[in-house]
Amino acid sequence: MTRKLLFILLLCFLIACKKEQPKIQPQTFFKEVITPDDIKTITPEEAKTYHKDLKRKYEYRTGTSGNYEYNYEVSGVNQEGDSVSGVINIKGKYGAGKIINKDKSSADIYVEWMDYGKLKGRDKKGNSYKLKVN
Repeated sequence: MTRKLLFILLLCFLIACKKEQPKIQPQTFFKEVITPDDIKTITPEEAKTYHKDLKRKYEYRTGTSGNYEYNYEVSGVNQEGDSVSGVINIKGKYGAGKIINKDKSSADIYVEWMDYGKLKGRDKKGNSYKLKVN
């Protein structure tokens, strides 16, 4: 009788120990960087959280609260004072996009918020831009 009881207790203990352990996601130090080509497409993952709000200045946003990526139309001037316009994606303080110059040539640009609705940008050639959100 004691052997049966001991066997049942041991069996219950083993079954309880076989519970699947929760999977822990490894923490990564990789920070996703927005590239100029990000303005061309919306990934299927981003499409799930696509949001358009006509009351706001952004064209649309994707992501979740505290982790949004915004798409803006911008205009401004380059370092020579010539008018430029384009589209950027931005997440947090930094982003990237494409700018059209007065000669209709385009340039990849990396931008940073400076103030509400104001950005500064730099292209791969080192040219600087002062931009505002349309």
